[in-house]
Amino acid sequence: MDAAGPMGASTTRERAPAAIVASVGIAWCAVVALEVGGEGHVLHHDAIIAGALPVGLMLVLFLLSWQLMVAAMMLPTAFPMIGLFTTVARGDQHPRRSLAAFLGGYAVVWTAFGIVAIIGDAVVHGVVAATPALNARPWLVTGFVLVAAGAAQLLPLTEACLRACRHPFGLLLERYRPGSGGALRLGVDHGLFCLGCCWGLMLVMFAVGVADLAWMAALTAVMVYERIGRRGARVAPWVGVAFMLYGALLVVHPAGVSALIGGTGSPAHLHAGSSP
Repeated sequence: MDAAGPMGASTTRERAPAAIVASVGIAWCAVVALEVGGEGHVLHHDAIIAGALPVGLMLVLFLLSWQLMVAAMMLPTAFPMIGLFTTVARGDQHPRRSLAAFLGGYAVVWTAFGIVAIIGDAVVHGVVAATPALNARPWLVTGFVLVAAGAAQLLPLTEACLRACRHPFGLLLERYRPGSGGALRLGVDHGLFCLGCCWGLMLVMFAVGVADLAWMAALTAVMVYERIGRRGARVAPWVGVAFMLYGALLVVHPAGVSALIGGTGSPAHLHAGSSP
């Protein structure tokens, strides 16, 4: 977007604070280090659910790992808005407090989504375990999730939310209010728009396993490009079609998908939340 932003700057030139950018790098380094070090199971929701931990502790561990995922995957997509907000909030009495409130509001939205998703995932685990046909064909769950995620990319709501995220200056101009309270509400609003266009793709992480590095990197690249890429508006529907085809192929011919991606011939590793 080339419209002049606040304080006479172009919205495309506003950058997120170095500390925010660094936090994304730290999150990725932490995920990679845990996976390489053989401790990646602490980030995988399936291992957390399958463990014998009390529900409260299980939820805390999941939320910690989920915040790491949000920092690594979602914060990069919010850089344009964060940069704009930081510029505008310099006029606040406590600009750092306002920025913290904005990020807090954004985090609240994704935390709520994570809680709903993990509860839904636990329900799916229970249904699969209680249904012999599904228990014998766990890849069906992954396939249907991928189809649903692809369909979500084609919804008018997704496009409307993507449009708002591609042009954050409009949202900022309309809803910005000085102070921590206004920043918190703006963070929630922006988080809801991000959720509206990314919930399907983030559900894919539950289908393939939270903290799967290859999927994390691919989905992050897609979500970032959809917002800031020159052809981002055209990418979203094609990504949706690709996910729908991939999911459908997984449902009808799982062995073929396993061979295509270099698997062992068994599609069980593609199941959402299947324990190794």
